[in-house]
Amino acid sequence: MSYFHLTLSFVWAFLISVFAIPSIIFVAHIKNLLDEPNKRTMHKSLTPRLGGLAIFAGFFSALTIFGELDFGVQQLLAGAIIIFFIGLKDDIVSVSAFKKFFVQILAAGIVMFMGGIRITDFHGVLGLHQLDEGVSYTFTFFVIIGITNAINLIDGVDGLAGTIIAIICVSFGFFFYSYQSLYSFAYAYVAASLLGSILGFLRYNLQNAIIFMGDTGSLICGFIISVMAIQFIEIKTSEASPSIAVAILFIPILDTLRVFLLRILNGISPFIPDKNHIHHRLNALGLTHLKTVFILALVNIGAIVLSLISINLGYNNTEVILFLVTYAIVLSIILEVLYKKMAFRAMVK
Repeated sequence: MSYFHLTLSFVWAFLISVFAIPSIIFVAHIKNLLDEPNKRTMHKSLTPRLGGLAIFAGFFSALTIFGELDFGVQQLLAGAIIIFFIGLKDDIVSVSAFKKFFVQILAAGIVMFMGGIRITDFHGVLGLHQLDEGVSYTFTFFVIIGITNAINLIDGVDGLAGTIIAIICVSFGFFFYSYQSLYSFAYAYVAASLLGSILGFLRYNLQNAIIFMGDTGSLICGFIISVMAIQFIEIKTSEASPSIAVAILFIPILDTLRVFLLRILNGISPFIPDKNHIHHRLNALGLTHLKTVFILALVNIGAIVLSLISINLGYNNTEVILFLVTYAIVLSIILEVLYKKMAFRAMVK
Protein backbone atom coordinates (compact mmCIF):
# COMPACT_ATOMS: atom_id res chain seq x y z
CA MET A 1 0.00 0.00 0.00
CA SER A 2 1.18 3.53 -0.77
CA TYR A 3 0.19 6.99 0.31
CA PHE A 4 -1.12 7.45 -3.23
CA HIS A 5 -3.71 4.66 -3.02
CA LEU A 6 -4.70 5.65 0.49
CA THR A 7 -5.12 9.25 -0.65
CA LEU A 8 -7.22 8.09 -3.61
CA SER A 9 -9.64 6.28 -1.29
CA PHE A 10 -9.92 9.39 0.89
CA VAL A 11 -10.43 11.78 -2.04
CA TRP A 12 -12.94 9.49 -3.76
CA ALA A 13 -15.03 9.16 -0.60
CA PHE A 14 -14.89 12.92 -0.03
CA LEU A 15 -15.98 13.78 -3.56
CA ILE A 16 -18.84 11.28 -3.62
CA SER A 17 -20.11 12.58 -0.28
CA VAL A 18 -19.70 16.30 -0.97
CA PHE A 19 -21.35 16.14 -4.43
CA ALA A 20 -24.17 13.77 -3.41
CA ILE A 21 -25.50 15.86 -0.53
CA PRO A 22 -26.98 18.77 -2.56
CA SER A 23 -29.08 16.29 -4.56
CA ILE A 24 -30.16 14.51 -1.38
CA ILE A 25 -31.21 17.84 0.17
CA PHE A 26 -33.15 18.77 -2.99
CA VAL A 27 -35.07 15.47 -3.08
CA ALA A 28 -35.68 15.51 0.69
CA HIS A 29 -37.38 18.91 0.45
CA ILE A 30 -39.48 17.87 -2.54
CA LYS A 31 -40.63 14.66 -0.83
CA ASN A 32 -40.96 16.36 2.57
CA LEU A 33 -38.47 13.97 4.18
CA LEU A 34 -37.58 16.49 6.86
CA ASP A 35 -36.88 16.41 10.59
CA GLU A 36 -39.25 18.60 12.57
CA PRO A 37 -37.92 20.55 15.58
CA ASN A 38 -39.10 19.30 18.98
CA LYS A 39 -38.28 19.79 22.65
CA ARG A 40 -35.22 17.51 22.45
CA THR A 41 -33.69 18.80 19.23
CA MET A 42 -31.63 21.97 18.92
CA HIS A 43 -32.46 22.98 15.35
CA LYS A 44 -35.24 25.49 14.64
CA SER A 45 -36.27 24.67 11.08
CA LEU A 46 -37.25 21.65 8.98
CA THR A 47 -34.02 19.88 8.03
CA PRO A 48 -33.28 16.71 6.01
CA ARG A 49 -31.72 13.92 8.05
CA LEU A 50 -30.52 11.75 5.18
CA GLY A 51 -26.84 12.71 5.24
CA GLY A 52 -26.04 9.10 6.02
CA LEU A 53 -26.88 8.27 2.39
CA ALA A 54 -23.92 10.33 1.17
CA ILE A 55 -21.64 9.10 3.96
CA PHE A 56 -22.37 5.47 3.14
CA ALA A 57 -22.10 6.01 -0.62
CA GLY A 58 -18.69 7.65 -0.28
CA PHE A 59 -17.38 5.09 2.21
CA PHE A 60 -18.70 2.00 0.44
CA SER A 61 -17.59 2.99 -3.07
CA ALA A 62 -14.12 4.13 -1.98
CA LEU A 63 -13.45 1.01 0.07
CA THR A 64 -14.66 -1.45 -2.57
CA ILE A 65 -12.69 0.30 -5.35
CA PHE A 66 -9.38 1.02 -3.58
CA GLY A 67 -9.39 -0.96 -0.34
CA GLU A 68 -8.51 -4.47 0.74
CA LEU A 69 -11.46 -6.75 1.49
CA ASP A 70 -9.55 -9.31 3.56
CA PHE A 71 -9.14 -9.64 7.34
CA GLY A 72 -12.85 -9.15 8.05
CA VAL A 73 -13.38 -6.03 5.92
CA GLN A 74 -15.81 -7.90 3.66
CA GLN A 75 -17.92 -8.87 6.68
CA LEU A 76 -17.66 -5.30 7.97
CA LEU A 77 -19.23 -4.11 4.71
CA ALA A 78 -21.96 -6.75 4.93
CA GLY A 79 -22.86 -5.65 8.45
CA ALA A 80 -22.78 -1.98 7.44
CA ILE A 81 -25.19 -2.65 4.57
CA ILE A 82 -27.94 -4.09 6.78
CA ILE A 83 -27.46 -1.28 9.32
CA PHE A 84 -27.70 1.18 6.43
CA PHE A 85 -31.15 -0.07 5.44
CA ILE A 86 -32.62 -0.08 8.94
CA GLY A 87 -31.16 3.38 9.57
CA LEU A 88 -32.55 4.69 6.28
CA LYS A 89 -36.01 3.34 7.09
CA ASP A 90 -35.87 4.95 10.53
CA ASP A 91 -34.88 8.31 9.03
CA ILE A 92 -37.88 8.16 6.68
CA VAL A 93 -40.74 6.49 8.57
CA SER A 94 -39.37 5.69 12.08
CA VAL A 95 -38.48 2.22 13.33
CA SER A 96 -38.88 0.77 16.81
CA ALA A 97 -35.84 0.55 19.07
CA PHE A 98 -36.28 -3.24 19.17
CA LYS A 99 -35.96 -3.59 15.39
CA LYS A 100 -32.86 -1.40 15.31
CA PHE A 101 -31.32 -3.40 18.15
CA PHE A 102 -32.12 -6.69 16.38
CA VAL A 103 -30.35 -5.52 13.22
CA GLN A 104 -27.34 -4.42 15.27
CA ILE A 105 -27.21 -7.91 16.79
CA LEU A 106 -27.30 -9.40 13.30
CA ALA A 107 -24.50 -7.10 12.09
CA ALA A 108 -22.41 -7.92 15.17
CA GLY A 109 -22.94 -11.64 14.52
CA ILE A 110 -21.73 -11.29 10.94
CA VAL A 111 -18.43 -9.65 11.87
CA MET A 112 -17.83 -11.87 14.91
CA PHE A 113 -18.76 -15.31 13.59
CA MET A 114 -18.14 -14.90 9.85
CA GLY A 115 -15.34 -12.33 9.95
CA GLY A 116 -13.55 -13.64 13.05
CA ILE A 117 -13.51 -10.12 14.51
CA ARG A 118 -13.40 -10.25 18.29
CA ILE A 119 -11.30 -9.16 21.27
CA THR A 120 -9.23 -12.10 22.47
CA ASP A 121 -6.69 -10.34 24.71
CA PHE A 122 -7.01 -7.59 27.35
CA HIS A 123 -3.24 -6.92 27.22
CA GLY A 124 -3.00 -6.83 31.01
CA VAL A 125 -5.96 -4.54 31.76
CA LEU A 126 -7.02 -5.46 35.33
CA GLY A 127 -4.42 -8.23 35.15
CA LEU A 128 -6.24 -10.03 32.32
CA HIS A 129 -4.66 -11.32 29.14
CA GLN A 130 -6.09 -14.13 26.98
CA LEU A 131 -9.89 -14.40 27.23
CA ASP A 132 -11.97 -17.55 27.19
CA GLU A 133 -13.89 -17.94 23.94
CA GLY A 134 -17.28 -17.32 25.54
CA VAL A 135 -16.05 -14.22 27.37
CA SER A 136 -14.38 -12.99 24.17
CA TYR A 137 -17.58 -13.21 22.11
CA THR A 138 -19.72 -11.70 24.87
CA PHE A 139 -17.40 -8.77 25.51
CA THR A 140 -16.95 -8.12 21.78
CA PHE A 141 -20.73 -8.06 21.31
CA PHE A 142 -21.15 -5.40 24.01
CA VAL A 143 -18.28 -3.36 22.55
CA ILE A 144 -19.90 -3.34 19.09
CA ILE A 145 -23.37 -2.48 20.39
CA GLY A 146 -22.02 0.04 22.90
CA ILE A 147 -19.80 1.98 20.50
CA THR A 148 -22.39 1.90 17.71
CA ASN A 149 -24.97 3.55 19.96
CA ALA A 150 -22.48 5.85 21.69
CA ILE A 151 -21.72 7.52 18.35
CA ASN A 152 -25.46 7.81 17.76
CA LEU A 153 -25.95 9.50 21.15
CA ILE A 154 -23.42 12.29 20.55
CA ASP A 155 -25.16 13.32 17.33
CA GLY A 156 -27.01 16.22 18.93
CA VAL A 157 -25.20 19.39 17.84
CA ASP A 158 -24.28 20.63 14.36
CA GLY A 159 -20.95 19.08 13.41
CA LEU A 160 -20.23 17.33 16.72
CA ALA A 161 -20.62 13.69 15.71
CA GLY A 162 -18.88 14.31 12.38
CA THR A 163 -15.94 16.08 14.03
CA ILE A 164 -15.46 13.37 16.67
CA ILE A 165 -15.74 10.65 14.00
CA ALA A 166 -13.09 12.49 11.95
CA ILE A 167 -10.73 12.60 14.95
CA ILE A 168 -11.29 8.89 15.55
CA CYS A 169 -10.62 8.05 11.89
CA VAL A 170 -7.41 10.10 11.77
CA SER A 171 -6.18 8.48 15.00
CA PHE A 172 -6.95 4.87 14.06
CA GLY A 173 -5.82 5.45 10.48
CA PHE A 174 -2.45 6.80 11.60
CA PHE A 175 -1.77 3.79 13.82
CA PHE A 176 -3.03 1.27 11.26
CA TYR A 177 -0.73 2.71 8.62
CA SER A 178 2.26 3.01 10.96
CA TYR A 179 2.09 -0.68 11.94
CA GLN A 180 3.05 -1.62 8.33
CA SER A 181 1.29 -4.98 7.99
CA LEU A 182 -1.27 -6.29 5.49
CA TYR A 183 -3.73 -6.69 8.36
CA SER A 184 -3.40 -3.09 9.52
CA PHE A 185 -3.26 -1.67 5.97
CA ALA A 186 -6.73 -3.12 5.28
CA TYR A 187 -8.14 -1.02 8.12
CA ALA A 188 -6.12 2.05 7.16
CA TYR A 189 -8.27 2.04 4.02
CA VAL A 190 -11.39 1.71 6.17
CA ALA A 191 -10.34 4.75 8.22
CA ALA A 192 -9.38 6.82 5.14
CA SER A 193 -12.65 6.03 3.34
CA LEU A 194 -14.79 6.90 6.35
CA LEU A 195 -12.76 10.07 6.98
CA GLY A 196 -13.26 11.29 3.42
CA SER A 197 -17.01 10.71 3.46
CA ILE A 198 -17.38 12.38 6.88
CA LEU A 199 -15.44 15.48 5.84
CA GLY A 200 -17.60 15.76 2.73
CA PHE A 201 -20.67 15.63 4.96
CA LEU A 202 -19.25 18.18 7.42
CA ARG A 203 -19.09 20.69 4.58
CA TYR A 204 -22.88 20.99 5.01
CA ASN A 205 -23.25 20.16 8.68
CA LEU A 206 -20.54 21.88 10.74
CA GLN A 207 -22.23 25.26 11.10
CA ASN A 208 -25.82 26.27 10.35
CA ALA A 209 -26.44 22.69 9.24
CA ILE A 210 -28.63 22.18 6.19
CA ILE A 211 -28.59 18.39 6.57
CA PHE A 212 -28.13 15.89 9.43
CA MET A 213 -26.50 12.46 9.22
CA GLY A 214 -29.53 10.82 10.85
CA ASP A 215 -29.53 7.28 12.19
CA THR A 216 -28.35 6.06 8.79
CA GLY A 217 -25.09 7.91 9.23
CA SER A 218 -24.54 7.70 12.98
CA LEU A 219 -25.28 3.97 13.26
CA ILE A 220 -23.14 3.07 10.26
CA CYS A 221 -20.25 5.22 11.50
CA GLY A 222 -20.59 3.80 15.00
CA PHE A 223 -20.56 0.23 13.68
CA ILE A 224 -17.50 0.84 11.49
CA ILE A 225 -15.67 2.54 14.36
CA SER A 226 -16.47 -0.34 16.72
CA VAL A 227 -14.88 -2.81 14.31
CA MET A 228 -11.82 -0.57 13.85
CA ALA A 229 -11.46 -0.34 17.64
CA ILE A 230 -11.62 -4.12 18.02
CA GLN A 231 -9.10 -4.75 15.26
CA PHE A 232 -6.85 -2.05 16.71
CA ILE A 233 -6.89 -3.73 20.12
CA GLU A 234 -6.15 -7.09 18.48
CA ILE A 235 -3.01 -5.86 16.73
CA LYS A 236 -0.21 -7.55 18.63
CA THR A 237 2.30 -4.85 17.67
CA SER A 238 1.14 -2.63 20.51
CA GLU A 239 0.47 -3.90 24.03
CA ALA A 240 -0.91 -0.46 24.88
CA SER A 241 -3.71 -0.69 22.31
CA PRO A 242 -6.66 -1.03 24.80
CA SER A 243 -5.86 2.21 26.65
CA ILE A 244 -5.16 4.08 23.40
CA ALA A 245 -8.48 2.85 21.98
CA VAL A 246 -10.32 4.12 25.07
CA ALA A 247 -8.61 7.51 24.67
CA ILE A 248 -9.49 7.73 20.97
CA LEU A 249 -13.14 7.02 21.83
CA PHE A 250 -13.07 9.25 24.91
CA ILE A 251 -15.98 11.63 24.20
CA PRO A 252 -18.49 8.98 23.02
CA ILE A 253 -17.64 6.73 25.99
CA LEU A 254 -17.68 9.57 28.52
CA ASP A 255 -20.97 11.03 27.29
CA THR A 256 -22.75 7.66 27.17
CA LEU A 257 -21.62 6.50 30.62
CA ARG A 258 -22.27 9.93 32.14
CA VAL A 259 -25.80 10.33 30.78
CA PHE A 260 -26.74 6.73 31.69
CA LEU A 261 -25.47 7.28 35.26
CA LEU A 262 -27.42 10.55 35.62
CA ARG A 263 -30.62 8.90 34.42
CA ILE A 264 -30.22 5.99 36.83
CA LEU A 265 -29.49 8.36 39.74
CA ASN A 266 -32.65 10.30 38.81
CA GLY A 267 -34.65 7.09 38.96
CA ILE A 268 -35.48 6.85 35.26
CA SER A 269 -34.59 4.33 32.57
CA PRO A 270 -31.13 4.91 31.08
CA PHE A 271 -32.69 4.48 27.64
CA ILE A 272 -35.19 7.36 27.93
CA PRO A 273 -33.89 10.36 25.91
CA ASP A 274 -33.22 13.66 27.69
CA LYS A 275 -31.13 16.82 27.39
CA ASN A 276 -28.37 15.91 29.86
CA HIS A 277 -25.68 15.16 27.28
CA ILE A 278 -22.41 17.05 27.51
CA HIS A 279 -23.22 19.10 24.42
CA HIS A 280 -26.57 20.10 25.96
CA ARG A 281 -24.78 21.27 29.10
CA LEU A 282 -22.26 23.33 27.13
CA ASN A 283 -25.00 24.93 25.04
CA ALA A 284 -26.90 25.73 28.23
CA LEU A 285 -23.81 27.59 29.45
CA GLY A 286 -24.24 29.92 26.48
CA LEU A 287 -21.70 28.39 24.09
CA THR A 288 -22.50 28.32 20.39
CA HIS A 289 -22.65 25.03 18.50
CA LEU A 290 -19.26 25.71 16.93
CA LYS A 291 -17.61 26.47 20.29
CA THR A 292 -19.18 23.34 21.78
CA VAL A 293 -17.75 21.23 18.96
CA PHE A 294 -14.34 22.88 19.30
CA ILE A 295 -14.16 22.31 23.07
CA LEU A 296 -15.24 18.66 22.89
CA ALA A 297 -12.81 18.02 20.04
CA LEU A 298 -9.99 19.46 22.18
CA VAL A 299 -11.08 17.32 25.14
CA ASN A 300 -10.96 14.19 22.97
CA ILE A 301 -7.56 15.10 21.54
CA GLY A 302 -6.39 15.84 25.10
CA ALA A 303 -7.33 12.31 26.15
CA ILE A 304 -5.33 10.85 23.25
CA VAL A 305 -2.29 12.97 24.10
CA LEU A 306 -2.59 12.05 27.80
CA SER A 307 -2.65 8.33 26.98
CA LEU A 308 0.35 8.52 24.64
CA ILE A 309 2.44 10.54 27.12
CA SER A 310 1.56 8.12 29.93
CA ILE A 311 2.50 5.10 27.82
CA ASN A 312 5.81 6.69 26.82
CA LEU A 313 6.51 7.27 30.52
CA GLY A 314 6.16 3.54 31.10
CA TYR A 315 2.66 3.26 32.61
CA ASN A 316 0.67 0.12 31.82
CA ASN A 317 -2.82 -0.17 30.32
CA THR A 318 -4.63 -0.29 33.65
CA GLU A 319 -2.82 2.79 34.95
CA VAL A 320 -3.46 4.76 31.75
CA ILE A 321 -7.17 3.90 31.82
CA LEU A 322 -7.29 5.05 35.45
CA PHE A 323 -5.72 8.36 34.36
CA LEU A 324 -8.42 8.67 31.70
CA VAL A 325 -11.16 7.90 34.25
CA THR A 326 -9.73 10.62 36.53
CA TYR A 327 -9.63 13.02 33.57
CA ALA A 328 -13.29 12.21 32.84
CA ILE A 329 -14.38 12.68 36.45
CA VAL A 330 -12.60 16.04 36.77
CA LEU A 331 -14.16 17.30 33.53
CA SER A 332 -17.62 16.10 34.60
CA ILE A 333 -17.35 17.81 37.98
CA ILE A 334 -16.23 21.09 36.40
CA LEU A 335 -19.10 20.92 33.91
CA GLU A 336 -21.71 20.23 36.61
CA VAL A 337 -20.38 22.99 38.89
CA LEU A 338 -20.55 25.53 36.07
CA TYR A 339 -24.04 24.35 35.11
CA LYS A 340 -25.32 24.54 38.71
CA LYS A 341 -23.87 28.05 39.13
CA MET A 342 -25.58 29.18 35.95
CA ALA A 343 -28.89 27.65 37.04
CA PHE A 344 -28.60 29.29 40.49
CA ARG A 345 -27.90 32.72 38.99
CA ALA A 346 -30.87 32.35 36.66
CA MET A 347 -33.12 31.40 39.58
CA VAL A 348 -31.93 34.38 41.68
CA LYS A 349 -32.64 36.77 38.81
